[in-house]
Amino acid sequence: MQTVSTIVVAIVGFIHIAISVVEMFFWQNPSVYGRLGFSADIASQVAPIVNNAGLYNAFLAAGLLWGAFSQSISIPIFFLVCVIVAGLYGAVTLKPTTLVLQTFPATIALIMVWLAHS
Repeated sequence: MQTVSTIVVAIVGFIHIAISVVEMFFWQNPSVYGRLGFSADIASQVAPIVNNAGLYNAFLAAGLLWGAFSQSISIPIFFLVCVIVAGLYGAVTLKPTTLVLQTFPATIALIMVWLAHS
């Protein structure tokens, strides 16, 4: 079970690496901002904010990968709860699909970590 929880936490970490890369480097691509319903003008205006969010997602990814390979249960639990809260907040303030992209995988990973350490 420990191996499964490590893999699942690492997957959540890699999801956040992908989110980070998109937010930091590809935000101004019409196929990216268009998925969220932004016009080119608005996307350009909010680009610094989205780029900054990308950096925060990179920090989450680093913490998740650290937690995946840590012997401590506290590290992955902390970062997974952060992702779950961010996903819930994103679902309310941005798009409900953040539940699928962030909250659901992090919740599964949290359950796996908990079971592996029970």
